[in-house]
Amino acid sequence: MKQIFTYTLALASVLSLVASEASAQQFSKRKQYNSVGVSVNAMNYFGDITPKPSIPSLRFGATRPNIGVNFTHRFTPRISARAALAYGRITGDDTKAADKNDQDAKYRYNRNMSFRNDLAEISVVGIFDLIPNRNTYIKRPDLVPYVFGGIAAYSGNPKGLVGDNAPSSLSKGSYVALQPLKTEGVDYNKAGIAIPFGGGVRYKVNKSFDVGLEVGFRKTFNDYLDDVSTNYISQASLSSDAAKYFGGGNVLVVGGEFPNFNAPGSQRGKSDEDDWYVTTGLTVNYILAPKVKSPKFR
Repeated sequence: MKQIFTYTLALASVLSLVASEASAQQFSKRKQYNSVGVSVNAMNYFGDITPKPSIPSLRFGATRPNIGVNFTHRFTPRISARAALAYGRITGDDTKAADKNDQDAKYRYNRNMSFRNDLAEISVVGIFDLIPNRNTYIKRPDLVPYVFGGIAAYSGNPKGLVGDNAPSSLSKGSYVALQPLKTEGVDYNKAGIAIPFGGGVRYKVNKSFDVGLEVGFRKTFNDYLDDVSTNYISQASLSSDAAKYFGGGNVLVVGGEFPNFNAPGSQRGKSDEDDWYVTTGLTVNYILAPKVKSPKFR
């Protein structure tokens, strides 16, 4: 609840800034314009299946693609609003992310969890340019750094990879949807609300095209993007071979070093951190030239 309040307050501050800027600037309809764009990004996540179960730990080898389309409207010399659709994948793998020779990471290596989650997102953000454009789009500045913040809704479907040590009833090398298995006894929601924020820089190629480099973070209020959050539960309470395998039956217990590794109540994830995801990439925007009405003479 405290985190929700903090991010709501931050969002309210951004919206207040937007409102004050909009009221303070005189920006004629002739100077306002729209643009459409596409983005190609690298996508990562912060969560329980990373080198360290904390922000901003991530494994660059787990980077996956993300693509998006957007529509932007310029309101004032500094303020724009952008609506966007995006689709991408996040992944994690304990045996690749955690160092088995590191005492702090060894338990995560032996936990032997992996996942992938394809996320679809719709977002609306306000963009604040650090360099204003008080002219028409044709005379806009060549290079503009900016920051943004807003709200997003996402939907995903975490899946786990069936490994070589799986029971014969499971098809090795296949992916299994994890949410229906209730691996921690929790019927969590695969969709949710996120707070997008970040920054970038935009470069004017010509009068109609901009290209930009942008980094965007997504704060979710969900610790199950990777299907890992709290503790192991009893194998007897899991309803299928798949649930037992992904719920704790695939651990790599080496030389008896971790007795009762997956015993009910023992640590499975770090429950005090919600999961995040982040995109970094290139955006190309095409400006839709506004129609200028000619004056009528009588």
